This record gives sequence, C-alpha cells and structure tokens, in this order.
Amino acid sequence: MENFGSWSVLTTDFLIILYLALGGVTLASILHLVNGDWRFKVRYFSCSLAVLFPVAFVLLCILLAKGDSTFQWLAQSHGHGAAEAEHHLNAWHNYSFLVARQIIGFLIVVGLYGLFIKLQHATSVDKSPLAARKFRNIALLIPFAYVLYGTMVAWDFEMTMMPGWHSPSYGVYHFVSNFGAFLSFFVIFLFVLNRSGKLKQQFDVKIFNYLAQLMLGFTILWTYFFFTQYLIMWYGRLPEEITRFGNMMTGLAPIWWTFFTLKFLIPFLTFAVYTPNRHNPPLIVAVASCVLVGTWLERYTWISGSVEPEFYHLPMTAGFDVVVTAGLIAVCFFAIRWSLRRYGLINA
Repeated sequence: MENFGSWSVLTTDFLIILYLALGGVTLASILHLVNGDWRFKVRYFSCSLAVLFPVAFVLLCILLAKGDSTFQWLAQSHGHGAAEAEHHLNAWHNYSFLVARQIIGFLIVVGLYGLFIKLQHATSVDKSPLAARKFRNIALLIPFAYVLYGTMVAWDFEMTMMPGWHSPSYGVYHFVSNFGAFLSFFVIFLFVLNRSGKLKQQFDVKIFNYLAQLMLGFTILWTYFFFTQYLIMWYGRLPEEITRFGNMMTGLAPIWWTFFTLKFLIPFLTFAVYTPNRHNPPLIVAVASCVLVGTWLERYTWISGSVEPEFYHLPMTAGFDVVVTAGLIAVCFFAIRWSLRRYGLINA
C-alpha cells in the first residue's frame, strides 16, 4: 500500500493510452455508420493510433502482475486481517477471475478492432457490395465492444477500487469521459500534423470545427453523467456511497476542482457561449489540451482517492511518476510516428 500513489500514476497512464487506441477505431466506425463525409479525411489517422494497443497490453500485464500494488483491496486482503477481508469481498473481486477477464477481454477487443482496420483497407481496394457489407457488419460491433469492454475496465480499475462502492452509471460515465479525452488528443494530433509540413495534403479547417462540436457534446454528456451519480447519492443521503466523493473532494480537493474546471468550465464556456470559437483551430487545441490534462487528473483522482490520504500523494511529485510518464510519452510518440510512416500517411 505504501507505493499505491505512484502505482496509481502508472494505472492512470495505462487507461489514457488504452482509450487513445480504442477511441481511434471507435471514431472511424461511428463516422462510417452515420455516413459522415469527412470520415475519409481522418479515418486512417484515427486508426493509426491502434499501434498503442501493444503498449497498453504491456502495461496491463505489469499492473496485473503487481496486483498488490495496483489494487488496494488485494493488498489489504493479503495483509493484516486477511481472512476477514476475503470474507467480505464478493465474487467480482476474485483475482484470478479479474486477470482472466481483463486479458481475454483485451485480446477479443484487439482482434475485433484489428479486423475492422483490415476490412476498412479492403473496401478502399474492393468496391463490391459484399466487401462493403462485411465492413458494415464489423463496424456495427465496434460501439458495442467499446461499451462492454469499457464498462469492465471502469469497474475493475476504478469503481471497485473501494469494495462495496458502486454506481449504476459509472461505466458510461467512465467511457464517455475517456472518449472525450480521445477527441481532445485527436484534435492536437491532427493540428500538429497539419502544421508539421509532412502531410501530403493539409486538413480542411472544417475538420477542427466538427471535432470541436463533438468535444462540446461529450463535455455536456460527461457533466450529466457525473452529476447523475453524485446527486442520487447526495440527495438520497447514502453515507457509504457519498463518503468516496467526500474523500476525493477534500483530500484531493486541488486536483478535483482543477479537473472539473478543465473538463467542464473551460470547454463549455469556450464552445457553447461564443460559438465562433469552434472555428478557431489554435483555440480548439488549447481547450483540447485542458480536457486531456483534466481527464488524466480525473482518472488519478478516482483511483488514488479510493484509499486514505496517507497512501497517496499529489501526482508528479515523485521521481517514479515523472520518469514513467515521460518514458511512456516517448514510447507512444515513436510508435505513432512509425505507424503513420508505415501506412504512408506522412512523408518520410
């Protein structure tokens, strides 16, 4: 338990990287299903982020191998009063079952997402109705896989970090938040590529407007689901459930109010109050940066806030936090650059 704060940083990094990989293919599938014309401009760039799946898998294996450091309830069950702790843990907290479902779920999702990418490429070569139908059928499965897998990840790595605490809407709150973070990263990603001079053809400014509208939509959704679970617990005076919110809003108050400001106030006031801002790419990128940082802080708050304050610290105040996060950023940077070059999306 002593290293739970720093290990929470690693868990947070894992979740962000995982959802960047998931979000890329999910966006491409949604745009295909709604027949968005601008999907042809961005779908290969979004799917190039699937290269982060191996990075996420390595992190997943590390987190599962060091279960006592990753899951505070497991450390408690192996420590003092283990028999009593294990007695109160439900079947969902069976660690062998947790490891199995996480690895199997990850492999199934990666296989399905890989098939989507393969068929997407095939339809650019084969224009037959059969190829289009196969691609559409797989595209239909992607949102369902995202929701089901995202719910399982949300429960294992965040919601049930505090045994006995649950929220019926936590799964949707979690993956809506992370898809909003993906959209924010994607805006920054496209903007940097557009300014790099390495693209064969620059993006139309309308692309950033479309993404800004999506960011605003997911900002409103995230806020709704956040207050949905909070107000039910607060208004119903449910002491066991509201205690977790209280711990995070007091022990982690600076981080709590920071991520709320970054994820709601800034994007809402920027995009909803003055709509011409949604046509200003540099400003959209600035807001996207706020949402991305806010989501990282949000994930850390939910994970580390599941224990007493003596077991965690403010993020990036320890050498482990900085070195690991910086190293993962470098790995992801080179992996994405390799993916873009491999598929001929940028000039060498």
